[in-house]
Amino acid sequence: MHDVVDALGERFRTTERAASAKDRSGLQAAVDAVDLDTAGVGNAEALREVDALYADNAVWFHHPSYVAHLNCPVAVPAVAAEAMLAAINTSVDTYDQSEVATLMERRLIDWTCGHIGFPAGDGIFTSGGTQSNLQALFLARENVLAGLTDHADESDRGEAADAEPRRGGPSEPSDRSTRRDQLPRLRILATDQAHFSVARAAFLLGLDAEAVVTVPTDADGRLDAEALRASLLAIDANGAIPMAVVATAGTTDLGVIDPLVPIAEVCEAANVWLHVDAAYGGGLLWAPRRAHLLDGIGRAASVTIDFHKTFFQPVSSSALLVRDTAAFDPTIHHHDYLNPEAEAQSADAEPNQVDKSLQTTRRFDALKLWATLRARGAGEIGAMIDTVCDLADEVRELLEDQADFEVLGGSDLSTVLFRFAPPNADRQTCDELVPIIRRVLFRSGRAAVARTVIAGTPWLKLTLLNPDTGIDDITAVLDLVRATGHGILAGRTLEGGAA
Repeated sequence: MHDVVDALGERFRTTERAASAKDRSGLQAAVDAVDLDTAGVGNAEALREVDALYADNAVWFHHPSYVAHLNCPVAVPAVAAEAMLAAINTSVDTYDQSEVATLMERRLIDWTCGHIGFPAGDGIFTSGGTQSNLQALFLARENVLAGLTDHADESDRGEAADAEPRRGGPSEPSDRSTRRDQLPRLRILATDQAHFSVARAAFLLGLDAEAVVTVPTDADGRLDAEALRASLLAIDANGAIPMAVVATAGTTDLGVIDPLVPIAEVCEAANVWLHVDAAYGGGLLWAPRRAHLLDGIGRAASVTIDFHKTFFQPVSSSALLVRDTAAFDPTIHHHDYLNPEAEAQSADAEPNQVDKSLQTTRRFDALKLWATLRARGAGEIGAMIDTVCDLADEVRELLEDQADFEVLGGSDLSTVLFRFAPPNADRQTCDELVPIIRRVLFRSGRAAVARTVIAGTPWLKLTLLNPDTGIDDITAVLDLVRATGHGILAGRTLEGGAA
């Protein structure tokens, strides 16, 4: 293990490229050449082999020319905690497999709920935003179905019940149909900038293909609250049922935050479950100069936060938080060998988190966050989040002054959408250059940028999550983009002349 740490330390000191620059066929051949059925070669040789095969060919997120996806460089205390939790191999599904680990995770959940504004909230660590969003929408589905099939006593539930996001129709027998009958009526409302996991969750939850209703956005790509209100009215008029509204606090492409306060007002008036997907933007809660961008998040029914994005944690470290701990009731299952129901009802019941998790065996990923908070402090981490967002603002201003670049809109977070667009190139040519430039840079190993399509137009994307990256580092990447673009255009000119 010490040898591995030493080897990694040397690689971090000496790595000069964001990616390996090796051809995929060569990498595949190197992988295929390893005979996994032979006798073992011993610890030292196996780890040297892994270093040569994996570490030597890895994509390095800490490198200043890696500016592609939502992958962050990781805090050193979190890496040390990762080794500790892997070696001990705790599973935090039941208390008798974890003891203090469960208590530490519960403390972090309470701490996060406190910052969101969920004083009586609850939550669970998950594998990532996709799982967090899936479970949030599962809970929303069960909440709505309970309202459809059991509201005979609704008039007696009082004001506290009225505050719960539960939808249901009139209590005539004709409405007391089976779950299968009700599923086709359920709708999820989100914008076209919501994470793809929302549509995937709808499919996994057995909803119809048209279940995800696209709500219009404003000119900046944020959910339009008045359009949301109109969409909810249209759903009701069509005899469908709004199951949940998904607002995004940090869209993957544009990096914008939906207006949470007006969205919450609309959802409260319509008594609809509001889920805020803050996988990307949740870290702003601790950012001194940008925390206000998440005003209203405490009015949601559920929230997703990915600590492995803006809290500099190794994958995986995500959490689903809910405003009301009773929201987890549909998840609870009891098994005699794991969490017997009789024990769960006792006065001194053990805190078995399998009651709330979609997973059974589950890593103690909370330890990484705990170690980072104690080593660096939440205030310092929040300041680093502000730093990467400041860098995005600076890069955007720089691009706006460049005649051969085009930049799209603004961002509340750390993404920048741009493209190489020299005056002598038409729109179609600029469109064609986007994927080619990205591919050439990645294959060279010199830089990793992403690409996306907004309203039919392709763009290159910078996702800035490294607080040690400065404007000079990004200027060097932009110079590579420019040089690559000009090189491709020059090559096309030569080919045209030769023809």
